[in-house]
Amino acid sequence: MDLAVAIVGAVVALLVLLFVIKTIRIVPQARARNVERFGRYRKTLEPGMNFVIPMVDRVKSMIDLREQVVSFNGAPVITEDNLVVLIDTVLFFQVTDPRAADYEIVSYHQAIEQLTATMLRSVIGSMDLEQTLTSRDKINNMLRGVLDDASGKWGIRVTRVEIKAIDPPKSVKDAMEKQMRAEREKRAAILTAEGFRQSQILTAEGEKQSNILRAEGEKQGAILRSEGQAQAIGTVFQAIHDNDPDPKLLAYQYLQTLPQLAQGQGNTFWVIPSEVTTALKSLSTAFEGATGAAGGAGSAGTATGSGGPAEPSAPAISGTPAGSSAAATPAGDPAPATPAGDPAPATPADGPPASH
Repeated sequence: MDLAVAIVGAVVALLVLLFVIKTIRIVPQARARNVERFGRYRKTLEPGMNFVIPMVDRVKSMIDLREQVVSFNGAPVITEDNLVVLIDTVLFFQVTDPRAADYEIVSYHQAIEQLTATMLRSVIGSMDLEQTLTSRDKINNMLRGVLDDASGKWGIRVTRVEIKAIDPPKSVKDAMEKQMRAEREKRAAILTAEGFRQSQILTAEGEKQSNILRAEGEKQGAILRSEGQAQAIGTVFQAIHDNDPDPKLLAYQYLQTLPQLAQGQGNTFWVIPSEVTTALKSLSTAFEGATGAAGGAGSAGTATGSGGPAEPSAPAISGTPAGSSAAATPAGDPAPATPAGDPAPATPADGPPASH
């Protein structure tokens, strides 16, 4: 009898324990569980301790409310220019409504995968290969917007979509590599030409500035030399006028200048100004006057011709080249000629010879 009571008590205790276990349900943080009562949705259990009625309420499987990541690899997509590319995508989503995720769609993971592949074909199909390769941000934003709108009724929010890789055909890769190589060579040639052009421009600018500065320096030098010559001429001119030179000094200066006229190479003929002849006459007269004064006051200065004094002949010019047979004749004033029958001028016996 006691054994039967003990067995009954143990069975009752076991049933109470099972009832308590079935009544108390603990839900972890960021999780949710839906409860059905007699097959109809009753409520969603919140994180923490929850109580249900055993044999009446049915607790469904746990739903994760954290953000989840799903990767879809190798989805074939045809572009607008009829090229097949393989695209790998990464999808970030989060369950915001456990009831809709449990009752509005059978498997939201599979639904999101198929929706992503469909929308990816729709978006990429409106772009060519070049746009597809260079417009990843645009594709990501378009996919995220479309998937978020489509999955909203399932209680799912798509937070981010990323294109992980775009794999075009091998022939297209080879063509793209050749194109990129040609573009790089083109840019290198353009940069080289631009550098050479800039170098030539800078060199020309430097030569221009150098020529300008050199011309400015020559100009300033010529100006300073001209000013120096002008000051020297003015000083000489002023000194000559201050000292009041007589014609004898000027005649002597003319004689000193004559040898310089014959120093030029190839000079076989030159014209002596009439002023030189006049100067020579003055100098000859001066020397003859000095000779006559030394011989006596009453002696004649020159030998007389047929009844009158003869003009002094022009002295020989030391600058006459050896190959020239004719004497130089002053321009505009013929030199006085000695008459054929008259003897050459003679120096008086009682006076010293004239020195030049």
